[in-house]
Amino acid sequence: MQEKHLFEYAVLRVVPCVEREEFLNVGVVLYCSSQGFLQTLFHLDHTRLQAFTTPVDLDELQARLDAFARICAGGKVGGTIGRLPIASRFRWLTATRSTIVQTSPVHPGLCTDPRETLDRLYHQLVL
Repeated sequence: MQEKHLFEYAVLRVVPCVEREEFLNVGVVLYCSSQGFLQTLFHLDHTRLQAFTTPVDLDELQARLDAFARICAGGKVGGTIGRLPIASRFRWLTATRSTIVQTSPVHPGLCTDPRETLDRLYHQLVL
């Protein structure tokens, strides 16, 4: 039997109007400490987003989502936050904020393969 690893994840949400508290799930970020794993998967469906809200700056929104991926990757590409330890990067990404890109509360689970779990959650919660 394969060993189970504790993981934590949050759903990436686009919140076009913070005051209305309406959101569209666009991705997932998953952290598994024992595997040194921190990755995100996201997809910005322009058609769904346009049907959901008034026009938003799609280039700016894409840039914000791309920053999540760079921070997950770590190192110089992730800027100042990308140089932090992996746990600190995950906590920074999932901190409460009032911007157009937010995360859900963090949820825990057990997995054997964090990459497979990220794919499954992405398909279940975003697509």
